[in-house]
Amino acid sequence: MKFATTSIEGAMVIDPVQHTDSRGRFMRAWCLKEFADQGITFEPVQANLGFSTRRGTVRGMHFQAAPASEAKLVRCTQGAMFDVVLDLRPESPSYGAWYGVELSGDNGRMLYLPEGCAHGYQTLTSDTEMHYMTSAFYTPEAVRGVRFDDPAFGIIWPLAVTEVSEQDRNWPPATRLPSQITSAACLTS
Repeated sequence: MKFATTSIEGAMVIDPVQHTDSRGRFMRAWCLKEFADQGITFEPVQANLGFSTRRGTVRGMHFQAAPASEAKLVRCTQGAMFDVVLDLRPESPSYGAWYGVELSGDNGRMLYLPEGCAHGYQTLTSDTEMHYMTSAFYTPEAVRGVRFDDPAFGIIWPLAVTEVSEQDRNWPPATRLPSQITSAACLTS
């Protein structure tokens, strides 16, 4: 695997080394040793799949509050998507910044998001499937989010948004984010 840093502290774009022949291709999607060699401690405990039928669908921006914070390794298995990491760690030099990259079933590229970052994506094709692994279990009471179109972050989506859930439309504005994270820690203590 080839690891490349991003403008978000600790986030990495990972391109698999593809081995191709007349049968097709083979590539490694995750390796504890290769991640450790890059200084990344990531031990997945859960894997999830998402499928979106419409081009332009946005899902996100989601994260889990402490103590259920999770790192993620995201890849697209079918179609194509614009994947975004948003740094919500107040102590981070990239706090409030976002980074986006195209992931597709063809390129096999992955995005690693460290704990404390929100995640979202927009489908670039119809019938797009994504797969991601997390370092923490899904914890409903810790689920949080920020609006995909919050002007405080200025995320630029490549397409017009065709579909987004009510939940994702109704996350609170970023001005409430610090108290949101604090209250989550109190709720789960």
